[in-house]
Amino acid sequence: MACASGLLLAGGREKNDAVAASTTGTGEIIDAALDLGAKRIIVCLGGSATTDGGLGAVRAIQTPARLKGVEFVVACDVTTTFTDAAKVFGPQKGASPAQVQLLTTRLERLVQMYKETYGVDVSRLPGAGAAGGLAGGLAALGANLVPGFDLVAQEVLLDELLIDVDLIITGEGYMDNESFSGKVVGSMAELAAEKNIQISAICGEIHQEVQGRLNSLSLVELFGRDSAMQQPLHCIEQAALKLLRDAK
Repeated sequence: MACASGLLLAGGREKNDAVAASTTGTGEIIDAALDLGAKRIIVCLGGSATTDGGLGAVRAIQTPARLKGVEFVVACDVTTTFTDAAKVFGPQKGASPAQVQLLTTRLERLVQMYKETYGVDVSRLPGAGAAGGLAGGLAALGANLVPGFDLVAQEVLLDELLIDVDLIITGEGYMDNESFSGKVVGSMAELAAEKNIQISAICGEIHQEVQGRLNSLSLVELFGRDSAMQQPLHCIEQAALKLLRDAK
């Protein structure tokens, strides 16, 4: 969904309109997949600019009844509940405290709307707050919410890929406590601990609340915000080389 409704497309949190940002584009992609006859649709969440509760996507799917014959899966990157989406992630998307309250109120109203329209109580679904509530909106249409990490790990045969591995390098844009609640960083850290493999993370920024929780490097701290945003691949490569040198 980040390719259609992502924060980077909006210019980052500094330029994002946290209240107006919509998942309409993601819904249009799902609708196009249905037009093409797709029988299995997996929507991968993460990196969103939105907190619209998935309403834009729900409205963009012209005939939701077509989803009944489809394996419709939403890969969630967090376990956050629907009405907590704005409070937990709104500030990362540029929302002010007042906007967070506005967005939360909007999500609470959507809970009732989805329940009345589709008969689904999204407030009780773990992970329904992923991507600003997009997960909940799609769940109202019948999607099955699953942990994104588990789904991808199964698809790529991750356990086999980690055989004889000495070091795992993982990462994400902004590492904070939520990174350890269903996201890749926390899930990889758990897996590395189980397999007794050394692990490090490369992140855009690291919140002080998780400093020291995992061996990690911040691209903003190492290279400055401008370079980290404008030349992320180069910065990641240099950070990875540093981690490899330090591991030796």
